[in-house]
Amino acid sequence: MTAWNEEWASGCLPPKVDLHLHTTASDGLLSPSALIEQVAQTGLRTVAICDHDTINGLDEAYEVVGKYPQLDLIAGVELSTTLGESEVHMVGLFIDHQDPHLLETLAEFRGRREGAIERSVKKLNDLGLMITFERVRELAGGAIGRPHIADALMEAGYIKTRDEAFDKYLGDDGPARSRRSPTTTEEGIALIHASGGVAVAAHPQTISKFFDIVGQLKGEGLDGIEVFAEKYDAEDRKRYLDVARKHDLVPVGGSDYHAKGTPDEILPGGLDRPGPASSVVGELQRRRPSRS
Repeated sequence: MTAWNEEWASGCLPPKVDLHLHTTASDGLLSPSALIEQVAQTGLRTVAICDHDTINGLDEAYEVVGKYPQLDLIAGVELSTTLGESEVHMVGLFIDHQDPHLLETLAEFRGRREGAIERSVKKLNDLGLMITFERVRELAGGAIGRPHIADALMEAGYIKTRDEAFDKYLGDDGPARSRRSPTTTEEGIALIHASGGVAVAAHPQTISKFFDIVGQLKGEGLDGIEVFAEKYDAEDRKRYLDVARKHDLVPVGGSDYHAKGTPDEILPGGLDRPGPASSVVGELQRRRPSRS
């Protein structure tokens, strides 16, 4: 078992670590360059870009981060996986973003995602909301996702915000929701480990039956959970910290920043929520699997 310390429990305020950021390579609204420029102006010292099913923004980000010696960038990715009826977003940190097997598998995942998005657009058309898959793909510019359907709906005047699109049409129980062929949590964790990374369960509050399945996730090789996640209050953090202690999982997290510009969005390096302790970065590195 890991020797836990008080810093891990209390986190860091203002935060110096943010291990969950998104760019235009998936569904974020800032380019990788612009995101790095923004976080470099904060007190953050270690950040991770974790776009959905893609690492296509990382090369650009690494070119820019070289201008800021105070800032370390961790290569990451976010995968949508399932365990039974539970959808688990799995963040991979310290991955080898040039690993051929990883690149090939992520391309396959994106193909599955595109199929699901195309089916969602068809369902919206059947509901009388006339947008096209081609326009959704144009708006995405990179890895496509449900937020890009929302952007197309906004452009066409059907809704005013991405959140409204999810509330009315695209949420888990929405009439236009279409799911892609599932990737199991075991497969996702194995892929992350094979690329030299560590696997973290993202925003566990959104995972159905999380407290029932966390032991199984640990058995499959899970390395950490997001204790310091978007909008978590002190009670939430304590609940997930207790789970992390019980199962010897590294307590990490981040802002899950998409640059949406909404009033309630948590900003990277912001002062309203603590971030994970700086020392957990070294613990994550220690847990990285050896590669032949």
